[in-house]
Amino acid sequence: MATATIRELRNSFPRVRKLLDAEGEVVVTEQGAPAYLLTRYTPAGKPPVTPKDYLTRLRRHQPKPLTAAVAKALDDANRGPR
Repeated sequence: MATATIRELRNSFPRVRKLLDAEGEVVVTEQGAPAYLLTRYTPAGKPPVTPKDYLTRLRRHQPKPLTAAVAKALDDANRGPR
């Protein structure tokens, strides 16, 4: 675990930030004693993103296929008397 002083936070934060990126946590000391624990921010309570199944959604809105008997009856009705 990396350590940094309050003075280093104030004067050279980019170096402390690199330590934080590399280690994940940085202990900040004040007058030689550990005073704070610096960690990366992670938002809490955000629901995970689930991918959308577009093919299922498309099939739900498409008409049902015709059966062979209904298709033949429709074809015969469209032909008319011959």
